[in-house]
Amino acid sequence: MNIILYLSNFMIPLVFVYIIGFGLLSKVNVFDVFVKGVMDGFKVVLNIMPTLIGLMVAVGILRASGALDFLTMVLTPITNLVKFPSELVPIALMRTVSSSAATGLVLDLFKTYGPDSTIGRMVSVMMGCTETIFYTLSVYFLAVNIKKTRYTITGALLANIAGIIFSVFITYRLFG
Repeated sequence: MNIILYLSNFMIPLVFVYIIGFGLLSKVNVFDVFVKGVMDGFKVVLNIMPTLIGLMVAVGILRASGALDFLTMVLTPITNLVKFPSELVPIALMRTVSSSAATGLVLDLFKTYGPDSTIGRMVSVMMGCTETIFYTLSVYFLAVNIKKTRYTITGALLANIAGIIFSVFITYRLFG
């Protein structure tokens, strides 16, 4: 076991040494290529910055306005019919937009119910099998200049819904 820990501590530095060594052996000006990559990275950041700011503002408005609480209240009768805890509704909605906002809501649930409670386990599984769809699409599709998403959003939303449903189902089956 100690050998695995020892090797894992050196894997990332070894990868860097390998890349630099390979570049030098291939007679590539490693520093110039690195600087060019950094410049390209800054261009990508500048291109996606307005989208990121817009998403952050929208998430802030949703949390501060009480819209999530209102939606939870409206959906509670429906969620009670299918044995879906209404406490998970805000996280299920926010997870599609912002991972950090969803994580904040998860931490609030952990403080209230505890991580080892049924709700804590459900939300943990949910966070592991869902994705921040709109953030991911806006950042990565914008970075590579994809304008037509075709079926991506529909497929991603269906996958998230399946992840949400099965996280509750699996938690009930495994932990009662």
